[in-house]
Amino acid sequence: MKRKWNVYVPFLANEFKRNLAYKGSFYLMILCSIFAPFISYYLWMAIYGSAGGGMLGGLTRAEMVVYVFMTYVTARVVNVDISKEISRDVREGAVVMTLIKPLDYRMTLISKAMGGALYAFFAPAVFVWIGLEIYKVAVLGMGVTPLPRCLAYLVSMVMSFFIYVLFDFCFGMVAFVTTYMFGMNMAKEAILGFLSGQLIPISFFPEALQRIFDFLPFSSMIYTPVMVYLGKYQGMELALVLGRQLLWVVLLYALGTFLWSRITRRLIVLGG
Repeated sequence: MKRKWNVYVPFLANEFKRNLAYKGSFYLMILCSIFAPFISYYLWMAIYGSAGGGMLGGLTRAEMVVYVFMTYVTARVVNVDISKEISRDVREGAVVMTLIKPLDYRMTLISKAMGGALYAFFAPAVFVWIGLEIYKVAVLGMGVTPLPRCLAYLVSMVMSFFIYVLFDFCFGMVAFVTTYMFGMNMAKEAILGFLSGQLIPISFFPEALQRIFDFLPFSSMIYTPVMVYLGKYQGMELALVLGRQLLWVVLLYALGTFLWSRITRRLIVLGG
């Protein structure tokens, strides 16, 4: 098993190095991406201000500040889009090379995604996280997040990453039918931003919709790890939400295996 994994480690390392290759792009990406959480922050502060403070959707004003920035941290790490790469491989015919190599295509994509996720964590997610902890104590008057809760958040975020990547692999299989997925990818990102709690916390939705979201994998991508970090899940409830994330990892892996086996059986490559 270790030897098999060692085959895919270079893909992870190369993706990490590739993201660091161009310093200008590196600093520009950090500068541009950091605007998004601040826009959400000021928007939500205006909403809470017009509502007269208090609690909205089960979150206090201070908790919403944490939610906004930890959503950014989580999304930076988790949202590694591999369906675009699948679409490009299909469009350019590069997927054919995968079929003749002793490599698992899905594992190759996951390894690259892990390299991208590690890069996103260190630039700049971890610095935003540290800055948020300082802001919590110095300005919001909240305590430092306990270490066990941070560890639970990291475990939840890792499973969120695999849920997103495995779902995106399944979604990417559509490329073998449509070939071009630019519009579908834009629609996917918009829908996931809404269903995952990235734009609006799921606790703001009616209770009936929240129950429906509990049966879907999307809330486990962003909303669940952030709420774990906020301490909204404790004891048995925490174990249940982590177990639900693990279940989705297994189910999406099985679905991806099924779809890939069906597609490779019927795949016809033209040309010579």
